[in-house]
Amino acid sequence: MEWENQTILVEFFLKGLSGYPRLELLFFVLILIMYVVILLGNGTLILISILDSHLHTPMYFFLGNLSFLDICYTTTSIPSTLVSFLSERKTISFSGCAVQMFLGLAMGTTECVLLGMMAFDRYVAICNPLRYPVIMSKDSFVPMAAGSWIIGVINSAVQTVFVVRLPFCRNNVINHFSCEILAVMKLACADISGNEFTMLVTTTLFALMPLLLIVISYSLIISSILKIPTSEGRSKAFSTCSAHLTVVIIFYGTILFMYMKPKSKETLNSDDLDATDKLISMFYGVMTPMMNPLIYSLRNKDVKEAMKHLFNGRLFSK
Repeated sequence: MEWENQTILVEFFLKGLSGYPRLELLFFVLILIMYVVILLGNGTLILISILDSHLHTPMYFFLGNLSFLDICYTTTSIPSTLVSFLSERKTISFSGCAVQMFLGLAMGTTECVLLGMMAFDRYVAICNPLRYPVIMSKDSFVPMAAGSWIIGVINSAVQTVFVVRLPFCRNNVINHFSCEILAVMKLACADISGNEFTMLVTTTLFALMPLLLIVISYSLIISSILKIPTSEGRSKAFSTCSAHLTVVIIFYGTILFMYMKPKSKETLNSDDLDATDKLISMFYGVMTPMMNPLIYSLRNKDVKEAMKHLFNGRLFSK
């Protein structure tokens, strides 16, 4: 009854780096540059995967989805974060916060599942190359990608509904750059153990299960590569999946640190821990999408060749 008598919150205050104006200006410049690189890099990968007929394969279809996903994910939070760095009043409406939570979690979940699908694709390509055209036909890889998006949207919708139905009373200060779902949950004046359990279950299903698929796929891939008699053959086989493996390590290294480490009620309110979480979240939210196109372009001969054709204008002349 006491909660019902409290004023209903209509907006949240995003703390971010409040109190450090010079640091905010520095981060504004850095993040703006990174965001431009994200848009250009991932946009270029999407463009060449569409225009170059040599890249009309399941691997590059998944890569195009990953690039589009990275653009969507960063666009849900970076523009508003940049505005908040330059604004004195760093607020976001309750509905706006809910939308940001939904989109951010949907994109994150989708990427987890999509990376698992990409690992399976590499497993079939290397371990069962003769059956690859049959197993990874268009009737297979398109539903696999679509399923990744559907899982992400449904999971995020459920999680977001559970959070927005929580009572928020006095504290409306989100100790974060954006409406990250765990940061918002901390503000509820109610028992959030049910939300934390649901988050643990869904993280296990949609983050750890794809990770398990990735580990199994790459264990079989490495085993097959080691059986190749020539060093040139082993190098060529490994080069087809090394970029994806690098992206997986960066992505899961940050997301598991954020969502799977133990938290107590006392440590949740720790300034040092909050600062660490915010920096890790910034790395996860900006650095990973920025590095993905760089990793794939630098470690993939097909992408390098397609980019040369694109910049020389030869793709448009086909």
